[in-house]
Amino acid sequence: MSFEFTVQERDGASGARLGLMRTPHGEVETPVFCPVGTQATVKTLTPREVAEAGASMVLANTYHLFLRPGAETVARLGGLHRFMGWEHPILTDSGGFQVFSLENLRRVSDEGVLFRSHIDGSEHFLTPEKAIETEELLGADIIMAFDECSPPLDREQAERAMRRTHQWAERCLAAHRRKDQALFGIVQGGGYRDLREESAYTLSEMPFPGYAIGGLSVGEPKEVMWAMVEATVPCLPASRPHYLMGVGAPEDLFEGVSRGIDIFDSVLPTRLARNGAVFTRLGRINLRNAQYAEDPAPIDEHCCCYTCQHFSRAYLRHLLQAGEVLGLVLNTIHNVSYLVGLMREIRAAIAEGRFTALRDEFLAQYTPVDETSRLRSAELYRRRRQT
Repeated sequence: MSFEFTVQERDGASGARLGLMRTPHGEVETPVFCPVGTQATVKTLTPREVAEAGASMVLANTYHLFLRPGAETVARLGGLHRFMGWEHPILTDSGGFQVFSLENLRRVSDEGVLFRSHIDGSEHFLTPEKAIETEELLGADIIMAFDECSPPLDREQAERAMRRTHQWAERCLAAHRRKDQALFGIVQGGGYRDLREESAYTLSEMPFPGYAIGGLSVGEPKEVMWAMVEATVPCLPASRPHYLMGVGAPEDLFEGVSRGIDIFDSVLPTRLARNGAVFTRLGRINLRNAQYAEDPAPIDEHCCCYTCQHFSRAYLRHLLQAGEVLGLVLNTIHNVSYLVGLMREIRAAIAEGRFTALRDEFLAQYTPVDETSRLRSAELYRRRRQT
């Protein structure tokens, strides 16, 4: 079966839309949030727990699987679905973002990227053709073209990276052989509206079945991110899915959907969970705080996940303080369930013509992390990727 995408409903008051993707491993209702399984696993969860949380598609990381255990090994063992025990759709990125985040460990040319492994220092040369070969061996349902991600607020680098991304996109299309995989193009252009528009129009002329917006949520102010999304989406084919890469905060899901985004992914829910931070309808809380030591309430009284139906904030805090792995598991079940459930709620609202009302009601009561903390977290993440 080949990839298909259908827009089923459109919200009259915003750019939100309801859609359905058909893939060789099942259907995906959009807009959708995809948990990230970097090393062919959503950290701390079994595939059954991910499915029970409601996830219909997960993302795996080509860069990490290229290095370990190797795409050839995965292919010999039956492909990524069988290898990781996940029967539903999988999306793999091309490894471009991970390679470019290495900074001091890579050298870029028009031909490709020479880089050193962050694991053992071994040297590798990744080209668009090699990226596609790797993704075809892994066997995901949706694969991404190899692109160059640049700093969002450096125009010279952003323009150079955009033009190289366009050249590499053509090479990826030429190298792509598997008809059971959908190859998406990736829009670049940093934080510059004219570059984003040019990139979107250029890639739209190439026969991609879907388009991603890359190079955002990497430390730039949110108003810049949303301005770039607003500039990009109208320039992309309306009949194809639109994927905003690396975005997954609850408030950002609403903002992205209202601008015509269909697919989201982020490590945010799993990373926060391992550090004791969990989502509630009113905002994020950290269960390590002493105020929850004797709190008998669930994380969120409106949540129907396994964690909220069986355990208190006090118990979860105890597990974290005691260093028990179960605490990480239960927090992750909740965070993934929360975001997947939020997307389910958004889809229902679009279908019923009340998305704008739901968005306004949610954002009025939800307190997001302040911009200073977000930028600090992004900088810490960038530095951690370098080491």
